[in-house]
Amino acid sequence: MNFPEEIRFVRNHPSLNILYNLFLAIYSTGIRIASPWNAKAKLWISGREKFFKKLPKIYPSTQQKTVWMHCASLGEFEQGRPVLKKIKEDFPGVSVVITFFSPSGYEIAVNDKDFKQVYYLPMDSPSHAKKLIDILKPELVIWVKYDYWFYYLRELRKKNIPVLLISGVYRKSQPFFKWYGKFWQNMLMTFTHFFVQEEASKRHLQKIIPTEKITVSGDTRCDRVINIAENFTDIPGIANFCGTQKVIVAGSTWEDDEAEWTHFVKQHPEIKFIFAPHEIDTENLAFVKKEFPGSIFYSEWIDQYQVSGIGYQAPNCLIIDNIGMLSRLYKYATITYVGGGFGYNGLHNILEAAVYGKPVIFGPEYEKNFEAEELIDDSGAISIENALELEKIVNRLLSGDDELLSRGTAAKNYVYKNAGATQKIISHIQKNRLLTN
Repeated sequence: MNFPEEIRFVRNHPSLNILYNLFLAIYSTGIRIASPWNAKAKLWISGREKFFKKLPKIYPSTQQKTVWMHCASLGEFEQGRPVLKKIKEDFPGVSVVITFFSPSGYEIAVNDKDFKQVYYLPMDSPSHAKKLIDILKPELVIWVKYDYWFYYLRELRKKNIPVLLISGVYRKSQPFFKWYGKFWQNMLMTFTHFFVQEEASKRHLQKIIPTEKITVSGDTRCDRVINIAENFTDIPGIANFCGTQKVIVAGSTWEDDEAEWTHFVKQHPEIKFIFAPHEIDTENLAFVKKEFPGSIFYSEWIDQYQVSGIGYQAPNCLIIDNIGMLSRLYKYATITYVGGGFGYNGLHNILEAAVYGKPVIFGPEYEKNFEAEELIDDSGAISIENALELEKIVNRLLSGDDELLSRGTAAKNYVYKNAGATQKIISHIQKNRLLTN
Protein backbone atom coordinates (compact mmCIF):
# COMPACT_ATOMS: atom_id res chain seq x y z
CA MET A 1 0.00 0.00 0.00
CA ASN A 2 1.50 3.31 -1.05
CA PHE A 3 1.08 6.56 0.86
CA PRO A 4 1.34 9.95 -0.88
CA GLU A 5 4.65 11.72 -0.41
CA GLU A 6 2.97 14.77 1.00
CA ILE A 7 1.78 12.73 3.98
CA ARG A 8 4.68 12.95 6.40
CA PHE A 9 4.59 11.53 9.88
CA VAL A 10 5.29 13.37 13.11
CA ARG A 11 9.03 12.79 13.04
CA ASN A 12 9.13 16.23 11.36
CA HIS A 13 7.73 17.74 14.57
CA PRO A 14 10.21 16.82 17.35
CA SER A 15 8.62 19.15 19.90
CA LEU A 16 5.35 17.27 19.58
CA ASN A 17 7.20 13.98 19.99
CA ILE A 18 8.72 15.27 23.22
CA LEU A 19 5.32 16.32 24.56
CA TYR A 20 3.77 12.99 23.58
CA ASN A 21 6.57 11.02 25.27
CA LEU A 22 6.18 13.19 28.37
CA PHE A 23 2.45 12.39 28.40
CA LEU A 24 3.21 8.65 28.19
CA ALA A 25 5.68 8.87 31.06
CA ILE A 26 3.32 10.85 33.29
CA TYR A 27 0.41 8.54 32.50
CA SER A 28 2.38 5.37 33.29
CA THR A 29 3.74 6.86 36.50
CA GLY A 30 0.28 7.98 37.59
CA ILE A 31 -1.15 4.51 37.01
CA ARG A 32 1.62 2.92 39.09
CA ILE A 33 1.13 5.39 41.93
CA ALA A 34 -2.62 4.73 41.97
CA SER A 35 -2.39 0.93 41.65
CA PRO A 36 -2.15 0.07 45.38
CA TRP A 37 -5.51 1.74 45.99
CA ASN A 38 -7.28 1.51 42.65
CA ALA A 39 -8.43 -1.92 41.41
CA LYS A 40 -8.50 -0.91 37.73
CA ALA A 41 -5.02 0.58 37.90
CA LYS A 42 -3.76 -2.58 39.56
CA LEU A 43 -5.22 -4.72 36.76
CA TRP A 44 -3.75 -2.34 34.18
CA ILE A 45 -0.28 -2.90 35.64
CA SER A 46 -0.51 -6.65 36.32
CA GLY A 47 -1.97 -7.40 32.88
CA ARG A 48 1.11 -5.91 31.19
CA GLU A 49 3.81 -7.39 33.42
CA LYS A 50 6.46 -9.33 31.46
CA PHE A 51 4.15 -9.14 28.45
CA PHE A 52 6.80 -9.70 25.81
CA LYS A 53 8.30 -12.63 27.71
CA LYS A 54 4.93 -14.34 27.97
CA LEU A 55 3.41 -13.52 24.57
CA PRO A 56 5.64 -15.74 22.38
CA LYS A 57 4.79 -18.68 24.65
CA ILE A 58 1.01 -18.20 24.52
CA TYR A 59 0.56 -16.73 21.05
CA PRO A 60 0.04 -19.64 18.68
CA SER A 61 2.51 -20.10 15.87
CA THR A 62 0.33 -20.24 12.78
CA GLN A 63 0.45 -19.85 9.04
CA GLN A 64 -3.05 -18.35 9.10
CA LYS A 65 -3.68 -14.76 8.20
CA THR A 66 -4.24 -12.63 11.28
CA VAL A 67 -6.74 -9.82 11.88
CA TRP A 68 -5.81 -7.61 14.81
CA MET A 69 -8.57 -5.50 16.36
CA HIS A 70 -7.78 -2.87 18.98
CA CYS A 71 -10.43 -1.58 21.38
CA ALA A 72 -10.07 1.02 24.11
CA SER A 73 -12.58 -0.62 26.43
CA LEU A 74 -15.78 -2.63 26.70
CA GLY A 75 -17.98 -0.29 24.68
CA GLU A 76 -15.63 -0.42 21.72
CA PHE A 77 -15.45 -4.21 21.99
CA GLU A 78 -19.24 -4.33 21.65
CA GLN A 79 -18.90 -2.23 18.49
CA GLY A 80 -16.14 -4.37 17.04
CA ARG A 81 -17.55 -7.73 18.02
CA PRO A 82 -20.08 -8.14 15.17
CA VAL A 83 -17.37 -7.33 12.63
CA LEU A 84 -15.01 -9.94 14.04
CA LYS A 85 -17.74 -12.57 14.17
CA LYS A 86 -18.61 -11.89 10.54
CA ILE A 87 -14.93 -12.11 9.57
CA LYS A 88 -14.70 -15.49 11.28
CA GLU A 89 -17.78 -16.66 9.36
CA ASP A 90 -16.71 -15.36 5.95
CA PHE A 91 -12.98 -16.06 6.29
CA PRO A 92 -12.77 -19.27 8.34
CA GLY A 93 -9.00 -19.57 7.87
CA VAL A 94 -8.31 -16.24 9.55
CA SER A 95 -6.92 -15.91 13.07
CA VAL A 96 -8.34 -13.12 15.25
CA VAL A 97 -6.44 -11.15 17.92
CA ILE A 98 -7.98 -8.48 20.17
CA THR A 99 -6.09 -5.96 22.30
CA PHE A 100 -7.43 -3.61 24.97
CA PHE A 101 -6.15 -0.53 26.70
CA SER A 102 -8.62 -0.69 29.61
CA PRO A 103 -9.17 -3.53 32.11
CA SER A 104 -12.96 -3.13 31.90
CA GLY A 105 -12.88 -4.34 28.31
CA TYR A 106 -10.19 -6.97 28.72
CA GLU A 107 -11.76 -8.64 31.77
CA ILE A 108 -14.97 -9.30 29.82
CA ALA A 109 -13.47 -10.25 26.46
CA VAL A 110 -10.87 -12.63 27.88
CA ASN A 111 -13.75 -14.83 29.07
CA ASP A 112 -15.68 -14.63 25.79
CA LYS A 113 -15.90 -18.10 24.26
CA ASP A 114 -15.85 -16.68 20.72
CA PHE A 115 -12.35 -15.20 21.02
CA LYS A 116 -9.28 -17.00 22.30
CA GLN A 117 -6.51 -14.46 21.69
CA VAL A 118 -7.21 -11.46 23.91
CA TYR A 119 -4.40 -9.31 25.30
CA TYR A 120 -3.62 -5.97 26.90
CA LEU A 121 -1.99 -3.44 24.59
CA PRO A 122 1.47 -2.65 25.99
CA MET A 123 2.07 1.02 26.68
CA ASP A 124 2.92 2.90 23.51
CA SER A 125 6.62 3.08 22.61
CA PRO A 126 8.76 2.49 19.50
CA SER A 127 10.13 -0.83 20.82
CA HIS A 128 6.76 -2.13 22.04
CA ALA A 129 5.10 -1.29 18.73
CA LYS A 130 7.78 -3.06 16.70
CA LYS A 131 7.84 -6.14 18.95
CA LEU A 132 4.07 -6.60 19.03
CA ILE A 133 3.54 -6.14 15.31
CA ASP A 134 6.48 -8.42 14.50
CA ILE A 135 4.92 -11.15 16.66
CA LEU A 136 1.34 -10.74 15.47
CA LYS A 137 2.21 -10.17 11.81
CA PRO A 138 -1.32 -8.89 11.07
CA GLU A 139 -2.68 -9.00 7.54
CA LEU A 140 -5.34 -6.46 8.49
CA VAL A 141 -5.78 -4.16 11.50
CA ILE A 142 -9.13 -2.79 12.71
CA TRP A 143 -9.18 0.15 15.11
CA VAL A 144 -12.52 0.72 16.85
CA LYS A 145 -13.71 4.33 17.12
CA TYR A 146 -10.64 6.02 18.66
CA ASP A 147 -7.75 5.37 21.13
CA TYR A 148 -4.99 6.61 18.83
CA TRP A 149 -1.44 5.52 19.78
CA PHE A 150 1.31 7.22 17.82
CA TYR A 151 4.06 4.58 17.79
CA TYR A 152 1.74 1.69 16.99
CA LEU A 153 0.17 3.58 14.12
CA ARG A 154 3.56 4.70 12.86
CA GLU A 155 4.86 1.13 12.84
CA LEU A 156 1.79 -0.11 10.97
CA ARG A 157 2.34 2.58 8.36
CA LYS A 158 6.00 1.68 8.01
CA LYS A 159 5.05 -1.92 7.31
CA ASN A 160 2.28 -0.92 4.85
CA ILE A 161 -0.34 -2.90 6.78
CA PRO A 162 -3.93 -1.83 5.97
CA VAL A 163 -5.72 -0.28 8.94
CA LEU A 164 -9.48 0.33 9.03
CA LEU A 165 -11.16 2.62 11.53
CA ILE A 166 -14.74 1.55 12.29
CA SER A 167 -17.64 3.24 14.12
CA GLY A 168 -15.78 6.54 14.01
CA VAL A 169 -17.29 9.76 15.32
CA TYR A 170 -15.68 13.12 14.61
CA ARG A 171 -16.64 16.50 16.02
CA LYS A 172 -15.48 20.04 15.32
CA SER A 173 -14.15 20.36 18.87
CA GLN A 174 -11.59 17.55 18.44
CA PRO A 175 -7.89 18.43 18.07
CA PHE A 176 -7.76 17.01 14.51
CA PHE A 177 -9.53 20.13 13.31
CA LYS A 178 -7.63 22.76 15.31
CA TRP A 179 -4.72 24.94 14.21
CA TYR A 180 -2.46 22.90 16.52
CA GLY A 181 -3.82 19.57 15.27
CA LYS A 182 -1.01 18.44 12.93
CA PHE A 183 0.15 15.76 15.35
CA TRP A 184 -3.31 14.14 15.46
CA GLN A 185 -3.91 14.67 11.75
CA ASN A 186 -0.74 12.75 10.93
CA MET A 187 -1.94 9.79 12.98
CA LEU A 188 -5.16 9.74 10.98
CA MET A 189 -3.09 9.40 7.82
CA THR A 190 -2.24 5.85 8.91
CA PHE A 191 -5.75 4.62 8.25
CA THR A 192 -6.57 3.05 4.92
CA HIS A 193 -10.29 3.68 5.24
CA PHE A 194 -12.70 5.25 7.72
CA PHE A 195 -16.17 3.91 8.51
CA VAL A 196 -17.99 6.69 10.37
CA GLN A 197 -21.32 6.61 12.12
CA GLU A 198 -23.02 9.64 10.56
CA GLU A 199 -22.79 12.32 7.88
CA ALA A 200 -21.58 15.06 10.23
CA SER A 201 -18.46 13.00 11.00
CA LYS A 202 -17.76 12.62 7.30
CA ARG A 203 -18.11 16.37 6.72
CA HIS A 204 -15.52 17.11 9.41
CA LEU A 205 -13.16 14.32 8.42
CA GLN A 206 -13.07 15.11 4.71
CA LYS A 207 -11.47 18.45 5.49
CA ILE A 208 -8.23 16.54 6.07
CA ILE A 209 -8.88 13.06 4.60
CA PRO A 210 -9.75 12.33 0.94
CA THR A 211 -13.50 11.74 0.56
CA GLU A 212 -13.00 8.39 -1.18
CA LYS A 213 -11.41 7.05 2.01
CA ILE A 214 -14.55 7.74 4.09
CA THR A 215 -17.76 5.69 4.23
CA VAL A 216 -20.83 6.52 6.29
CA SER A 217 -21.67 3.05 7.56
CA GLY A 218 -23.66 3.72 10.73
CA ASP A 219 -22.96 2.22 14.13
CA THR A 220 -22.05 -1.46 14.37
CA ARG A 221 -23.71 -1.47 17.79
CA CYS A 222 -27.06 -1.62 16.01
CA ASP A 223 -26.07 -4.97 14.54
CA ARG A 224 -24.78 -6.12 17.91
CA VAL A 225 -27.87 -5.25 19.96
CA ILE A 226 -30.19 -6.73 17.33
CA ASN A 227 -28.26 -9.98 17.52
CA ILE A 228 -28.54 -10.03 21.32
CA ALA A 229 -32.27 -9.26 21.25
CA GLU A 230 -33.08 -11.83 18.57
CA ASN A 231 -31.11 -14.51 20.40
CA PHE A 232 -32.31 -13.51 23.86
CA THR A 233 -31.74 -15.83 26.81
CA ASP A 234 -33.35 -15.32 30.22
CA ILE A 235 -31.33 -14.07 33.18
CA PRO A 236 -31.86 -16.37 36.19
CA GLY A 237 -34.16 -14.88 38.81
CA ILE A 238 -35.04 -11.62 37.02
CA ALA A 239 -38.49 -12.62 35.78
CA ASN A 240 -39.30 -13.88 39.28
CA PHE A 241 -38.17 -10.58 40.77
CA CYS A 242 -40.31 -8.57 38.35
CA GLY A 243 -43.46 -10.68 38.73
CA THR A 244 -46.47 -9.02 37.12
CA GLN A 245 -45.59 -5.47 38.19
CA LYS A 246 -44.42 -2.52 36.12
CA VAL A 247 -40.62 -2.52 35.84
CA ILE A 248 -38.09 0.28 35.37
CA VAL A 249 -34.55 -0.72 34.43
CA ALA A 250 -31.88 1.94 34.90
CA GLY A 251 -28.57 0.95 33.31
CA SER A 252 -25.02 2.29 33.50
CA THR A 253 -25.96 4.74 36.24
CA TRP A 254 -23.67 7.13 38.06
CA GLU A 255 -24.27 8.93 41.34
CA ASP A 256 -25.95 11.87 39.59
CA ASP A 257 -28.37 9.52 37.83
CA GLU A 258 -29.28 7.63 40.98
CA ALA A 259 -29.94 10.88 42.82
CA GLU A 260 -32.74 11.66 40.34
CA TRP A 261 -34.50 8.40 41.23
CA THR A 262 -34.28 8.21 45.04
CA HIS A 263 -37.54 9.99 45.81
CA PHE A 264 -39.54 8.24 43.09
CA VAL A 265 -38.40 4.78 44.18
CA LYS A 266 -39.41 5.46 47.80
CA GLN A 267 -42.83 6.75 46.72
CA HIS A 268 -43.69 3.79 44.46
CA PRO A 269 -43.38 0.41 46.21
CA GLU A 270 -45.81 -1.02 43.61
CA ILE A 271 -43.17 -0.63 40.85
CA LYS A 272 -40.12 -2.86 40.52
CA PHE A 273 -36.81 -1.06 39.95
CA ILE A 274 -33.58 -2.57 38.68
CA PHE A 275 -30.40 -0.49 38.85
CA ALA A 276 -27.21 -1.56 37.08
CA PRO A 277 -24.48 0.89 38.24
CA HIS A 278 -21.66 1.64 35.84
CA GLU A 279 -19.09 1.11 38.59
CA ILE A 280 -19.45 -2.08 40.64
CA ASP A 281 -16.59 -1.77 43.10
CA THR A 282 -17.48 -2.50 46.71
CA GLU A 283 -17.51 1.14 47.78
CA ASN A 284 -19.86 2.30 45.02
CA LEU A 285 -22.24 -0.64 45.43
CA ALA A 286 -22.52 0.12 49.15
CA PHE A 287 -23.30 3.74 48.32
CA VAL A 288 -26.02 2.79 45.82
CA LYS A 289 -27.63 0.40 48.27
CA LYS A 290 -27.70 3.15 50.90
CA GLU A 291 -29.41 5.46 48.39
CA PHE A 292 -32.25 2.94 48.02
CA PRO A 293 -33.18 1.64 51.50
CA GLY A 294 -34.56 -1.88 51.46
CA SER A 295 -32.93 -2.74 48.14
CA ILE A 296 -31.12 -6.00 47.51
CA PHE A 297 -28.10 -7.00 45.45
CA TYR A 298 -28.66 -9.45 42.61
CA SER A 299 -26.26 -11.94 44.20
CA GLU A 300 -28.25 -11.78 47.45
CA TRP A 301 -31.56 -12.10 45.62
CA ILE A 302 -30.46 -15.22 43.76
CA ASP A 303 -29.29 -16.87 46.99
CA GLN A 304 -32.49 -16.06 48.86
CA TYR A 305 -34.79 -16.95 45.98
CA GLN A 306 -33.11 -20.31 45.45
CA VAL A 307 -33.52 -21.10 49.15
CA SER A 308 -37.02 -19.70 49.67
CA GLY A 309 -38.51 -20.44 46.24
CA ILE A 310 -41.44 -18.71 44.58
CA GLY A 311 -43.07 -17.74 47.85
CA TYR A 312 -40.26 -15.38 48.75
CA GLN A 313 -41.39 -11.74 48.84
CA ALA A 314 -38.85 -9.65 46.94
CA PRO A 315 -38.18 -5.98 47.72
CA ASN A 316 -39.01 -3.46 45.02
CA CYS A 317 -35.42 -2.46 44.17
CA LEU A 318 -32.72 -4.75 42.80
CA ILE A 319 -29.10 -3.64 42.37
CA ILE A 320 -27.01 -5.54 39.84
CA ASP A 321 -23.59 -6.25 41.33
CA ASN A 322 -21.91 -7.80 38.28
CA ILE A 323 -21.01 -6.95 34.68
CA GLY A 324 -22.44 -8.52 31.54
CA MET A 325 -26.21 -8.57 32.14
CA LEU A 326 -27.29 -5.11 31.08
CA SER A 327 -27.87 -5.77 27.38
CA ARG A 328 -30.44 -8.41 28.37
CA LEU A 329 -31.85 -6.68 31.47
CA TYR A 330 -33.64 -4.05 29.38
CA LYS A 331 -35.86 -6.81 27.97
CA TYR A 332 -37.69 -7.01 31.31
CA ALA A 333 -38.43 -3.27 31.47
CA THR A 334 -41.63 -1.36 31.00
CA ILE A 335 -39.56 1.84 30.79
CA THR A 336 -35.80 2.12 30.46
CA TYR A 337 -33.37 4.71 31.74
CA VAL A 338 -29.77 5.03 30.52
CA GLY A 339 -27.18 6.72 32.71
CA GLY A 340 -24.34 9.12 32.01
CA GLY A 341 -26.49 12.05 30.90
CA PHE A 342 -25.97 14.05 34.09
CA GLY A 343 -22.19 14.26 34.11
CA TYR A 344 -18.95 14.59 32.19
CA ASN A 345 -18.76 10.82 31.62
CA GLY A 346 -21.28 11.08 28.78
CA LEU A 347 -24.42 9.17 27.92
CA HIS A 348 -24.00 5.41 27.70
CA ASN A 349 -25.37 2.97 25.12
CA ILE A 350 -29.05 3.75 24.47
CA LEU A 351 -29.34 1.22 21.63
CA GLU A 352 -29.20 -1.69 24.10
CA ALA A 353 -32.45 -0.42 25.59
CA ALA A 354 -34.17 0.81 22.43
CA VAL A 355 -33.90 -2.51 20.57
CA TYR A 356 -36.44 -4.14 22.88
CA GLY A 357 -39.15 -1.66 21.96
CA LYS A 358 -39.20 0.22 25.27
CA PRO A 359 -39.17 4.02 25.74
CA VAL A 360 -35.73 5.35 26.69
CA ILE A 361 -35.16 8.18 29.18
CA PHE A 362 -31.83 9.91 29.91
CA GLY A 363 -30.36 13.13 31.29
CA PRO A 364 -29.68 16.44 29.52
CA GLU A 365 -26.00 15.93 28.58
CA TYR A 366 -26.16 14.04 25.29
CA GLU A 367 -24.70 16.46 22.74
CA LYS A 368 -21.90 14.01 21.88
CA ASN A 369 -24.40 11.26 21.13
CA PHE A 370 -26.07 11.85 17.77
CA GLU A 371 -28.17 8.70 18.23
CA ALA A 372 -29.78 10.29 21.29
CA GLU A 373 -30.75 13.34 19.24
CA GLU A 374 -32.17 11.20 16.46
CA LEU A 375 -34.05 8.93 18.85
CA ILE A 376 -35.63 11.97 20.49
CA ASP A 377 -36.66 13.26 17.06
CA ASP A 378 -38.19 9.85 16.29
CA SER A 379 -40.14 9.96 19.61
CA GLY A 380 -38.37 6.86 20.94
CA ALA A 381 -36.52 8.72 23.69
CA ILE A 382 -37.06 11.54 26.18
CA SER A 383 -34.42 13.71 27.84
CA ILE A 384 -35.11 15.02 31.35
CA GLU A 385 -33.54 17.92 33.25
CA ASN A 386 -34.29 16.98 36.86
CA ALA A 387 -36.10 14.61 39.24
CA LEU A 388 -39.41 16.47 39.03
CA GLU A 389 -39.47 16.19 35.26
CA LEU A 390 -38.47 12.54 35.48
CA GLU A 391 -41.35 11.70 37.82
CA LYS A 392 -43.83 13.58 35.65
CA ILE A 393 -42.79 11.72 32.49
CA VAL A 394 -42.66 8.28 34.11
CA ASN A 395 -46.08 8.76 35.70
CA ARG A 396 -47.48 9.85 32.35
CA LEU A 397 -46.02 6.87 30.51
CA LEU A 398 -47.32 4.44 33.10
CA SER A 399 -50.80 5.95 33.18
CA GLY A 400 -51.76 4.58 29.76
CA ASP A 401 -50.59 2.18 27.09
CA ASP A 402 -50.82 4.36 23.97
CA GLU A 403 -47.77 6.58 24.50
CA LEU A 404 -45.82 3.71 26.04
CA LEU A 405 -46.44 1.57 22.97
CA SER A 406 -45.85 4.29 20.37
CA ARG A 407 -42.57 5.43 21.91
CA GLY A 408 -41.38 1.85 22.35
CA THR A 409 -42.18 1.03 18.73
CA ALA A 410 -40.34 4.14 17.55
CA ALA A 411 -37.29 3.17 19.60
CA LYS A 412 -37.13 -0.33 18.13
CA ASN A 413 -37.73 0.90 14.58
CA TYR A 414 -34.84 3.34 14.92
CA VAL A 415 -32.38 0.55 15.73
CA TYR A 416 -33.53 -1.69 12.90
CA LYS A 417 -33.52 1.00 10.24
CA ASN A 418 -29.92 1.85 11.15
CA ALA A 419 -28.60 -1.71 11.00
CA GLY A 420 -26.12 -2.89 8.38
CA ALA A 421 -22.80 -1.25 9.29
CA THR A 422 -21.12 -4.62 9.72
CA GLN A 423 -21.93 -5.76 6.20
CA LYS A 424 -20.62 -2.50 4.71
CA ILE A 425 -17.28 -3.07 6.42
CA ILE A 426 -17.12 -6.72 5.35
CA SER A 427 -17.99 -5.76 1.77
CA HIS A 428 -15.08 -3.32 1.73
CA ILE A 429 -12.73 -6.04 2.99
CA GLN A 430 -13.96 -8.42 0.31
CA LYS A 431 -13.95 -5.88 -2.52
CA ASN A 432 -10.39 -4.78 -1.76
CA ARG A 433 -9.22 -8.36 -1.17
CA LEU A 434 -7.73 -7.40 2.20
CA LEU A 435 -7.92 -11.00 3.41
CA THR A 436 -7.75 -12.76 0.06
CA ASN A 437 -4.65 -13.86 -1.84
